[in-house]
Amino acid sequence: MSAPAGTLAELIQTIESSQSADRDATAQALAFVRDGVLTGEGPTTAGRMHFSRLLDSDDAAWCARILTAAAVDNVPVSRAEAEAMFQIHDAATERTDGGRFDDLLAKAVVHYAASASGLAVPPRAVALAQDTPIDSWAPGAALDVNIEMLQWIAGRMRGKRHGNRLLAKLVASMIGAAATLPLAQSIGGMLDFGL
Repeated sequence: MSAPAGTLAELIQTIESSQSADRDATAQALAFVRDGVLTGEGPTTAGRMHFSRLLDSDDAAWCARILTAAAVDNVPVSRAEAEAMFQIHDAATERTDGGRFDDLLAKAVVHYAASASGLAVPPRAVALAQDTPIDSWAPGAALDVNIEMLQWIAGRMRGKRHGNRLLAKLVASMIGAAATLPLAQSIGGMLDFGL
């Protein structure tokens, strides 16, 4: 993802007040969070002590605010947004957010994968809410999800320093449900998620 275009304030204004979805603006706003996590500086860290490579509860709150903004609530998470979430995940070497970011990452990635597979997904405000169990709306079998989506998720998670247990569990259960599919068996071998 390239450097964010515009200011964070402009992007937030666009995604919180626009009547039309602009998932590019959302992905760009998430890039500001990523940069703040990487450097400990920038608009998402202003006014508070923040160390580089740390992901805290305020960073997770920024991600939730951005991903559930009014302009994008009724459209599925895009691949660019899911990639931005993975980049934030990769940037953080330390977590002090109580698991909120990992929950949000898993839900955002599955929201994207399910919708890209042609499945209906709930609005983001419901699907990404901290109190909504992911298994209440996520696909339960790899047969439901496009195998390329499962490969993409497994590829993004393989060998990472910080694994996402919830996402790994979901992918593993979907693979298990489709263990007779040859391609699913090959993805099963990719499940070294660094947990």
